[in-house]
Order: sequence, then C-alpha cells, then structure tokens
Amino acid sequence: MVSLHLLRRTRRRAYLGALLALDRLFGKRSPMIPHMCRWDRKNASELRASGEQFLQYFINVCGITPHAHILDIGCGIGRIAVPLTHYLDNYGGYEGLDIIPEAISWCSRKIASKYPNFRFQLADIANQHYNPNGAIHAAEYALPYDDAAFDFVFLGSVFTHMLPQEVERYLSEITRVLNVGGSSLATYFLLTPETLDRIERGESTLAFTNIGGGFRAISKTVPERAVAYDESYIKGLYKRHGLVVKIPIRYGTWSYTVSDFEYQDLVLAEKAATLKSNKVHF
Repeated sequence: MVSLHLLRRTRRRAYLGALLALDRLFGKRSPMIPHMCRWDRKNASELRASGEQFLQYFINVCGITPHAHILDIGCGIGRIAVPLTHYLDNYGGYEGLDIIPEAISWCSRKIASKYPNFRFQLADIANQHYNPNGAIHAAEYALPYDDAAFDFVFLGSVFTHMLPQEVERYLSEITRVLNVGGSSLATYFLLTPETLDRIERGESTLAFTNIGGGFRAISKTVPERAVAYDESYIKGLYKRHGLVVKIPIRYGTWSYTVSDFEYQDLVLAEKAATLKSNKVHF
C-alpha cells in the first residue's frame, strides 16, 4: 500500500513539475523550482493547449466577454489564467483561488505582477487529500468576495474532491458572488445509469465502489481522492441554490463516454433570476 507521505510528496512534485512547465512557457525557469524537477516540452504544450481549449469553451458556450469578471476556484498553476491574459481587456478582471501555496506564489509572481487585473489568493481550507492541516472546513468557508462580484465562476476538478456538505456550501457561495444573469461552469464525475453500469462492469477509468450518501468514492479512507455524485442529486442542489442547469450536460471520457474535450463531466448553470432558456446550442 502506498504511504500517505509518499502520496503527499508525489502531489507536491506534480505541482512543482507543472510550475516548471509554465515557467518554460514564459521563457524563464523560476528559482522556486528545484533542479531535480523535470518536465518536458510535450507536457508544457499539453498544459497550454488545455487552457486554450477551455478558453474557447468559455467564449463559445459560456458566453464570456473580454470585459467579464471571472472567479477561478481551484486555479492551480494558471492553466486558465494564462490564456485569459490575452483575452480579458482592462475592464475585465480575474481572481484565482487555491489551497496550494506554491501555486498561488508562482501565479502571483509570474502573472499578477504583469497583469494588474489578475489577482490570486491562498485559501487555507482543509482537505484530507490535498491540505489535511487546513485551518478552515470547506463546509463553513465563505468566499472572500463581495456579493454579485462576478459574471462567471469556474471550478475545474474541485467538486471531484469534495464531500456533499462542502459542495452545497460552495454552490451557495457561488450564487452569492455571481451577478444576476451570471453563470458557473464546474467539472464533476456524474453517476448516471450508464456510468454506473460501466463502473459495475469495470469499464470506467475510476472504480467508484465506495458508496456514501448521494456519492461514491474511489477510497474508503480518503474519499476526497476522487468523488462522484448522482446526477439527480447535483441537479437538486443547483435548484435549491438558485442555479439552473443548462442542458445538455457535456459528459467526459472518464467513464469511456465518447468526447473530444474534457476527462470530467461539464455542468454549466445560470443564476435563475434572468434565465430565459436552459438550452445550450453546440
């Protein structure tokens, strides 16, 4: 069995490797990256391509404009922030939030220092998988932003590492910080009759076999490693908190669904007040 110490060290090295990739994109290696880290050009290119692909999705499907105010929860090492630096204008703004100190430090020095309308904050939120010694429980966390401060909120691979009370708290906070008519895009592992069938047959890339209330996890001892939710449960949470899911949901490849884009499932929703239609046209 892999030790918890080894898992934490592996996660840290992955973050440092990704930081090195972005340093190369900017043309200079950061002094905070240990010389032992290695990250080849192929991985750097894939990281950049993923961010650019998400940017096109934000524009073409989510409808963000150059003067949008965007919140990126779980911003990591700038996968989304970097391509947005050449899309947002001076009227737009970006806020990045993450629980990994190295990521926030790098983004602040490499991105925010060059783009005044880009800011990054560290959130010391407890997560058994990523930040076990965090000071604040996610189910009690308040986003450090004013009401109606954003046009668009993105969460990439955040809810896939959170438990039900935490997800519900975040959805409540997302509704609070969104403008009327604003939208959110979040990635999930969604449980449907089709994905459950693939899981039972051992055909999905992740074995969500540990069953909880409304969710499944790949680990019984550390469920936050990867969490999947019943689609109907997630839709119910969105409705409860004034967010209307735009259909169709775009399913990812984690369960061997045919997709040309994302590994995880994409759920786009709008704040209910001005919603006229919940149909997305691709």
